[in-house]
Amino acid sequence: MGKQETFGSKTGGAKVGPVLVLADGPSISPLRQDKTVSTAAVGPWRLIAGKFFRQKVAVTAGIIILILYLIGLFAEFLAPALPDTSRPQYTYAPPQGLSFFTAKPDGSSEFNFHVKGYTIAIDKVALRRTFVVDDKKVVPVGFFVKGPAYKLWGLIPMNRHLIGPINPNDPMYLLGADRLGRDVFSRLIYGTRVSMSIGLVGVAVSLILGVVLGSISGFYGGWVDTLIQRVIEVVSAMPTIPLWLGLAAAIPLTWSPVTVYFVITLIVSLLGWTSLAREVRGRFLALRSEDFVTAARLDGSSEARLIFRHILPSLTSHILAVVTLAVPTMIVAETSLSFLGIGLKPPVVSWGVLLQDAQNIRTVATAPWLLIWPALAVVVAVLSFNFFGDGLRDAADPYDN
Repeated sequence: MGKQETFGSKTGGAKVGPVLVLADGPSISPLRQDKTVSTAAVGPWRLIAGKFFRQKVAVTAGIIILILYLIGLFAEFLAPALPDTSRPQYTYAPPQGLSFFTAKPDGSSEFNFHVKGYTIAIDKVALRRTFVVDDKKVVPVGFFVKGPAYKLWGLIPMNRHLIGPINPNDPMYLLGADRLGRDVFSRLIYGTRVSMSIGLVGVAVSLILGVVLGSISGFYGGWVDTLIQRVIEVVSAMPTIPLWLGLAAAIPLTWSPVTVYFVITLIVSLLGWTSLAREVRGRFLALRSEDFVTAARLDGSSEARLIFRHILPSLTSHILAVVTLAVPTMIVAETSLSFLGIGLKPPVVSWGVLLQDAQNIRTVATAPWLLIWPALAVVVAVLSFNFFGDGLRDAADPYDN
């Protein structure tokens, strides 16, 4: 063992503190007596955030998800046209590409943000009208232009759009037009709001059911656990698609689109809580006998406080990861039901409703953009949520290298 010796010398007028000298080891550097040593501790959330932001794919997916929700939040402002504005003279008009320069007669070019206009031609083989992009017709395009009036979030009257033709009567179909001459780009933006929000609402319902029932099942055990687990097994054994079809088909046709929206959300969430409940139950079974739970119980904490104050907070990061991975399931479920015609229906606009126009093979052959863009939006959203959820799940245990 070492021994402590005190030296009371002065160096340059400053008193040097005690030095600890070990019998068979080096001495520790002397410390000033007028200073204290502080220790910095990093909390678990800082560790989780640090580990998550080191995953570039997950961070990129999170940025894409944020952009999608911002698009849905400001759909009225971002869309060049209203979703139900039809112009039959432009039925199945092809997409128009944005151009930045126009050619002058002398061969030079000048900056002119625009799209090319259309020229109508007759296909003598198919005996139908076709649209040909005419380079001679220029449709000037601008930012923050005046267009159709709308109410932002249903509250603020506005008529400014982020992008659109300078003359509102000129055609501008960046992603093409559908069978009624409606702008697919605008309808895709409006559909982002419904399809992305229905995932959040459905997951919120599943989160409440899964956390509450899983917590009760894992904490109490016994006959309560047996009863809840049998209910979960019965719900999990039900065929998903036929059950969705039956419940969705039972919705009265007289209900308003908003009512149908919330009912579809409830139907989708009824089968999405079982996996979360099982995972929460397993964690409760593992944690209810831990020392911190026993100490809280001996300290007089109630059962509700034990569940919601001591055990559940330790599962927060894991629950967030599971919920994030459940959102794409809800989006795909809504898209599937709407595509089959038993989910959301017009005038509601969602990605599934947009895909209804792509059920006809002849339509897809004539206007493939009706299938490509809504399907691509679903794929991007689902993949982004999956990558983001994988990143959260890996970062949920910051001590696991």
